[in-house]
Amino acid sequence: MSHRFALIAIATGGSAVIGLVAFFGARAIGADVLRAYWVIPLTTLLLFFQLFLSAVAWRLLVGAGRRPRLGRFFRIRWIREAVNSMLPVAQLGGNIAGIRLLMLHGVAGPLAAAGTTLDITVEAVTQLLFTLAGFGALALIYPHGGWTAWVQGGVIAGVLGIGGFIIAQRLGLLRLVEGAAGMLRRRFPNFPVHIVEGLHGELMRLHGRGLAISAATALHLAAWVLGTIETWLALHAMGVAVGWREALVIESLGQAARSAGFAVPAGLGVQEAGYILVSGLFGIPPGLAIALSMVKRARELIVGLSGLVAWQMAEGRRLLRRRAG
Repeated sequence: MSHRFALIAIATGGSAVIGLVAFFGARAIGADVLRAYWVIPLTTLLLFFQLFLSAVAWRLLVGAGRRPRLGRFFRIRWIREAVNSMLPVAQLGGNIAGIRLLMLHGVAGPLAAAGTTLDITVEAVTQLLFTLAGFGALALIYPHGGWTAWVQGGVIAGVLGIGGFIIAQRLGLLRLVEGAAGMLRRRFPNFPVHIVEGLHGELMRLHGRGLAISAATALHLAAWVLGTIETWLALHAMGVAVGWREALVIESLGQAARSAGFAVPAGLGVQEAGYILVSGLFGIPPGLAIALSMVKRARELIVGLSGLVAWQMAEGRRLLRRRAG
């Protein structure tokens, strides 16, 4: 059933992208993308730097002790991003792959899972802060706009969702995982239940490391803000003169729209619709907004495909070592 849903989501999202491109003019959109081709290497490097900052944050949250070196952590974070962005896994498969790779490099299962859960939480909180910054910039540009009602609804929904996730962690959400593992162990005696034993306690210990959480929050927020540079560069390359405040609004609210469509692989169609709506606030035509999304997808494709190759190479080397042993 999950595979069927993934295929339906891909087909629907892909059809939406094709439909939008065809409706607003494939030739004009293609010309805008070609006009901005020279920024794709720059934005690709920028995305890698954002992933590096996220890797540093993740490593800080996992804490001291036996953990991979920073370079290896960066590679695992790159693979985690590639799986989430390129495969129909609803933003979950990459996190599971990341936990597994951490364990293969010596991190205990409960610590790897708890550290990744905390990292996902911090990343979600910082995206909400980034979105609020975008709304703040929009309020400065259009102080009397008619958008405040739906903004308030979106902010309340975001705060309730993230706040509820944090409260659930504190109340023992991961104990459910431990309990499920125990039930599986009774049915399948060889099930590796030690991977999740003490998961809740490990997460609560990490929750108490305020300095690490503060540093990780700053790093994740910096990574989100750097995306504003990419939007500003791409739009200027296509001949659209926007200021930093406008670029901040487009980037933050566009990313928020994509995150809201997390169930659709790579946010197909959702990202394009989000950029059309937000860019329209500043008089940017839909075709240019779609071209902006395509430029972003180009660098995402480069990083994602190379990340999947890196993942397969890592798994291949591990299998070869195991056969040799």
